[in-house]
Amino acid sequence: MTLISQGRDHTDELPVTSRHHVLHRGGVEVVFALSEGLPEVVHWGAPLGTMDADELVLSTRRQVSPSALDSEWPVTVLPGEHEGWEGRPGFAAHRSGKAALPRWRTTEVVSDDDRLRVTAIDEDLRLIIEFLLDDAGVLRVTHELVNTGDDDLDLVALEATMPVGDLASEALDFSGRWTRERSPQRSRLLEGSRVRETRRGRTGHDSPMLLTVGTRAFDNRSGEVWAVHLAWSADAVYRYDALPEASTLIGAGPLLRAGEIVLAPGARFVSPPTAFVWSNRGIDGVADRFHASLRSRAGHPAVRPVTLNTWEAVYFQHDLEPLRALARIAADIGVERFVLDDGWFRGRRHDRAGLGDWSVDPIIWPDGLHPLVDDVRRAGMQFGLWFEPEMVNIDSDLAREHPEWLLQDHLAGVRSWRHQYVLDVANPAVFDYLLDSISRLVTEYELDYIKWDQNRDLIEAVHEGRAAVHRQTIAVYALLEALRLRHPGLEIESCASGGARVDLGILEHTDRVWASDTNDPIERLDIQRWTELLIPLELIGSHVGPPSTHTTGRETTLGLRIAVALFGSFGIEWDISQCSPDELEQLRDAIAAYRRLRGLLHSGVLAHLEGGDDGIRITSVTAHDRSRALVRVARIASSDRALPRLLRLPELDPAAEYLVRPVPELRLPRSIEPTRPPWMERGQAILTGAALAHRGVRLPLLGPGQALVLELEKVPAASEA
Repeated sequence: MTLISQGRDHTDELPVTSRHHVLHRGGVEVVFALSEGLPEVVHWGAPLGTMDADELVLSTRRQVSPSALDSEWPVTVLPGEHEGWEGRPGFAAHRSGKAALPRWRTTEVVSDDDRLRVTAIDEDLRLIIEFLLDDAGVLRVTHELVNTGDDDLDLVALEATMPVGDLASEALDFSGRWTRERSPQRSRLLEGSRVRETRRGRTGHDSPMLLTVGTRAFDNRSGEVWAVHLAWSADAVYRYDALPEASTLIGAGPLLRAGEIVLAPGARFVSPPTAFVWSNRGIDGVADRFHASLRSRAGHPAVRPVTLNTWEAVYFQHDLEPLRALARIAADIGVERFVLDDGWFRGRRHDRAGLGDWSVDPIIWPDGLHPLVDDVRRAGMQFGLWFEPEMVNIDSDLAREHPEWLLQDHLAGVRSWRHQYVLDVANPAVFDYLLDSISRLVTEYELDYIKWDQNRDLIEAVHEGRAAVHRQTIAVYALLEALRLRHPGLEIESCASGGARVDLGILEHTDRVWASDTNDPIERLDIQRWTELLIPLELIGSHVGPPSTHTTGRETTLGLRIAVALFGSFGIEWDISQCSPDELEQLRDAIAAYRRLRGLLHSGVLAHLEGGDDGIRITSVTAHDRSRALVRVARIASSDRALPRLLRLPELDPAAEYLVRPVPELRLPRSIEPTRPPWMERGQAILTGAALAHRGVRLPLLGPGQALVLELEKVPAASEA
């Protein structure tokens, strides 16, 4: 990992005696009080205007509490006992069992408008904390710790924290399971140090993902909120500390297992970046900042092609002719990328064998993959391939030849998961084998795309007797980067039993995440809604599956499946060779709609609107210039009213007129009432943005499992016509 200070355009060194520093970007302000010790955050939130920051520091400084320390004490950016902090420490370590309780002394402060780097030392430690506030208002914090002593330092915790407003009273984070990722859980902000730990060796289906605290009853579009996300794909700590005698803190950091990080003299540890976001427009405001930050990256994926993935079409039953037929039909309806999923490599007829043997199975594919790849390319599509590089089956040539390459000792009774174990990617021999094996196939077949899967948690992940999750994760990042360096145009999707590795750490090295292994559109509505809190639509794979979902058994209409998949990186995962002519026509029209609208979907401002009851989900995407918008209204349970509520759309230009119509390429949902609203019978309505925001437009009475997608376009004013 590298420090985020690299690439600074300019810096000004401030003397340690300076009393404050202000970061100001993207409508966010962070005010630091500086002293001989570590900095203290005086304010994180809305810009405070032109004022004397010293006066702000003085006016908000704490007094002495009753029955407490005899002098005022700071809550620093790395809170510890020496300062008076009695919550969870930001730093914890020991040397041969003796507690490390540093007395940090700041020796250097380097800053500009959007960056602050503080260097502090203790008797035998050096700490560099870097704060970067980007143009979207996302604050990233990174720590670098150097052991300057003469003996080993056993690091226990190194966690970034930030104070939140005193009116924060509720907390939101997430849990989940396979095919039901990112399930929200909300509670009153409780007193004490509250910690969520993940110990799965990957982000996890039940990852907290984003810890958000906010003012009472904060919701999608209102309330002041503060959120934290750890950009890391392994064990993590999410915490808040609401102590009676201090400001409430939120924070996150890597979870370090016993003995996992031991720094020899001169060694250093760099933490994964921790991202903090403030919003005064509810949790959609948090999403706005994350989306803008990600979209500002160099090389952020632009046009997201329509993908057909073969998994739910053929599973392990690979055969050239059916796959050729699938490719022909896919190309005919407008698919742009064909991805061959699990089952193509040596010995892979099921999930009990073959992982690790990354060569094309000569029995199934006597001529290699070339006949299929050539057909796909002649049809004008890109070609992609599935891999699971980090894993191995015991029934594989690799495991038989190199049992020492396993990160888990299966002979010692470590439990298998999906009949597989983990390779020690940090072992240079394993790293080189995987890089060369995958690279050879990328080169031979000129692959455009890789679906990189990871299908198990890391239990008892040990290297030479020491916990190894951290080094394994860094090695996986390095492997992904090495592959991209060899093949600059290659795109990589992150999949982990579906959505068990969705985080900003993996997205530094990949181009898309697979949100869940379920294509059930009812489940996907909420899975994708909460994934969207962190990640914009263009980075979230969303596919149209078959009528009966294999993970839930639920039967759903094609219209609903299309409407849900449209709001994402659109694709198909279905044996379309078995589709009726009418189903193929609907898919062709859906692809045409996606290709016409993806520029808006993948650049606009996302909003989640209130529909008046718990059975409806309303999602909108509005162009930044408010010239266009797309709105999906999906119903998962019947309404409490026979006359549907008016749909209000608050994100538009109030003075402009808008043409409102159903997306013409998509079928209207089946009507369960005698007549539709008159404007729909006519086919369109023209209303001002103010009317749409404050009065709305009448919806049809949708039944459970139905969706309507509306398109809005600004009507040119007479002077513009």
